Amino acid sequence: MKITDMNWMDVERRVKEDGRAVVPVGSTEQHGYLSLSVDSILAERVACEAAEPLRVPVFPVLSYGITPYFRAFPGSISLRLDTYQRILADILESLAGSGLTRIMFVNGHGGNTPGGSILQEWMNGHPGVTVKWHNWWNAPRTAAAVAAIDSVASHASWMENFPWTRLEGVKLPDGQKQMIDLARMRLLDAAGVRAYIGDGNFGGVYEKPDEQMLEMWRIGVEETREALEGPWT
Repeated sequence: MKITDMNWMDVERRVKEDGRAVVPVGSTEQHGYLSLSVDSILAERVACEAAEPLRVPVFPVLSYGITPYFRAFPGSISLRLDTYQRILADILESLAGSGLTRIMFVNGHGGNTPGGSILQEWMNGHPGVTVKWHNWWNAPRTAAAVAAIDSVASHASWMENFPWTRLEGVKLPDGQKQMIDLARMRLLDAAGVRAYIGDGNFGGVYEKPDEQMLEMWRIGVEETREALEGPWT
């Protein structure tokens, strides 16, 4: 149930039946030859598909995240950590004010994870409201499905290349890119990161057959739904 397809009266009725809600969070950042909105597209889509049978409202995706290392790539937007945490806290205040008591953030971007550290602190001040943070792509069964296809999988590689994240008319390179040294990358500023990683793919081939990708996606949706179902205490 997308909030965009509901009015406030629908939400008020739904809250009386079920206190759950989902907020997808992503990023606007370089993904090599794929869309700049990969993380947001995937977070929102997996949240919506997971929540639909449960009739749990899904709010619009937060499309900006924490990605300072990609700021030298045009189109990438990064929020400061304190800004991001304040946004999450404000979202939670509003949802709790609407009567929602079980709120799950479905995250599509690894760089956002430090922002999620605010959740425990927020819950301490709001007894009765439980908040989850779900990194959909590296949850155990989904991560295992990725590894079963190809152990070399990374940012902007095949594992993020779905029919809904690729761009029409963009030809992807052949072959497998060697994995970058993540420890080295973390020592570089944004200009250094761009010079080091080149096209943006951290390593691995650029695409896999859609039948493999769709099976991995199915597992990701199921695992996200399981997290939404509980337990919540």
